[in-house]
Amino acid sequence: MLGTLDRRWTTRVIVFEGETLVARGPFRYFRHPNYILVVAEIIVAPMVLGLWCVAVVWTVLNALMLGHRIRVEDNALRG
Repeated sequence: MLGTLDRRWTTRVIVFEGETLVARGPFRYFRHPNYILVVAEIIVAPMVLGLWCVAVVWTVLNALMLGHRIRVEDNALRG
């Protein structure tokens, strides 16, 4: 994903004037592909260590945060 976004990748929500949405690589199929990997990591890592409660709590908290972040990003892209 970082290769597809190239210089557009950042942790901040920034809209570059005159740029179009990236529609190649994984972005052809998913609007926010990196977040799919983040969710998988947050679920799997604690489960591998047998920490089911941590996996559940952290997944719920992460889902709340990602939901907010995705709304902010989508609103910024709409202008």
